[in-house]
Amino acid sequence: MSNEFDYSKVKQATSVDQSDRNVPYNLRQSGPTKVEMLISTRVRKNAYWHLSMKAGCWRATVYNRVYHPRGYVKPEDGGAMVEYDAIVNHVTMWNVACERQIRVKGPDAEKFTDYVITRDATKISPMRARYVILCNAYGGVLNDPILLRISKDEFWFSLSDSDIGLYLQGVNADGRFNVDIDEIDVSPVQIQGPKSKALMQDLCGDQVNFDDMPFYGLAEAKIGGRDCVISQSGFSGEAGYEIYLRNSLLYAEDMWNAVLEAGKNHNLMVIAPAHHRRIQAGILSWGQDMDNQHNPYQCNLGYQVSLSGKGEWNKKSDYVGKAALEKMGAEIKAGKKPYKLQLVGLELGGKPIEEYAPDFWLISNEDGGDPVGFITSPWYHPEKKQNIAMGYVPFDGTLNANGFPKGKVGTKYKVHLPEKYSDTQGTPVDAVIVDIPFKESFNANTREVVKG
Repeated sequence: MSNEFDYSKVKQATSVDQSDRNVPYNLRQSGPTKVEMLISTRVRKNAYWHLSMKAGCWRATVYNRVYHPRGYVKPEDGGAMVEYDAIVNHVTMWNVACERQIRVKGPDAEKFTDYVITRDATKISPMRARYVILCNAYGGVLNDPILLRISKDEFWFSLSDSDIGLYLQGVNADGRFNVDIDEIDVSPVQIQGPKSKALMQDLCGDQVNFDDMPFYGLAEAKIGGRDCVISQSGFSGEAGYEIYLRNSLLYAEDMWNAVLEAGKNHNLMVIAPAHHRRIQAGILSWGQDMDNQHNPYQCNLGYQVSLSGKGEWNKKSDYVGKAALEKMGAEIKAGKKPYKLQLVGLELGGKPIEEYAPDFWLISNEDGGDPVGFITSPWYHPEKKQNIAMGYVPFDGTLNANGFPKGKVGTKYKVHLPEKYSDTQGTPVDAVIVDIPFKESFNANTREVVKG
């Protein structure tokens, strides 16, 4: 009898209502697929690719058309949970050069940036950063980058996974904004974990006063003798920083090796981006937890549109998506449901999930039956000794104290886990909606109503 997976039985889950999407999420449950990634010249090797290989990277994905390291400790040696221990107890460095930097520079840089993001760019001071979103004319989230304001007339969009650089050039194709828009040779690494500040102090000495640096504060410094911009930010919920190396294709080794040398005194470990820790913090991953057909309200980003959920809109005269987003917000305030599914936090049963999910696992109502939703980001929470996840379930109109949509805490569901994680083969596990974040974090990318 063959042990090969029978792909002829893989069917799309049609009972999940995705009728408000032009392209539904692919909910076929095909499991892991044994293939070898082709390394070719049509996808870019980032500035630190060879250094990640030297550090033991054994697998990668593609992000922003760049090869992106996603594993250093092999499963037989403990896998991703060894990397989790490093980030929650010590300090880690991540190769995130796939976060391509799109520079907007010129006299109209502030005006242009303010037009393409939902937040108020005029309130971002030079040498400060913010977590922002860009939406299309229909209110869909195109990207959720970190936006760095380097100077009065220069912004960097540190991208999540999409071709926003091309989009930004298209917005200004008629030249109505006096700006230059293009990618620059700046590549970041993230330094994340409770010992990150001590490591950064050793790296920078008296160049930067880290005691006075606010969250999303920026500073210029030389690391390994090379020019860098430092941001107090990160994708983990732990204390952390990002180092943006200028002219990175020339000087990658100098900066990287300086971090490794300083890290010897702090138990530094090179790891993959800590998705287990970012899920705990409720930090979203574009393309996984939302995409361009999700609006901010349904993926817990309504605060990026409205200064308060009670209808006090940003006072900006115009920005891309303004009409669609304000219409949606007014409908929600009036008790209507302008979309089908809402992102929620879940605690769920089953054996510990200590690896990336290859499918969007399906969710049914408490009494079982056909699927009504799906998991986007699951992982095991070691401190809770509990599987946790973010996922989409039918929007029931529940709002939080600020008037933003959320899931009703305590609502019960069933989750259809693969055999590897199921307590009993073929039987879905219990799940319940809980508040996000799942763990207190140093700063979960400002998941609150924030002015400016």
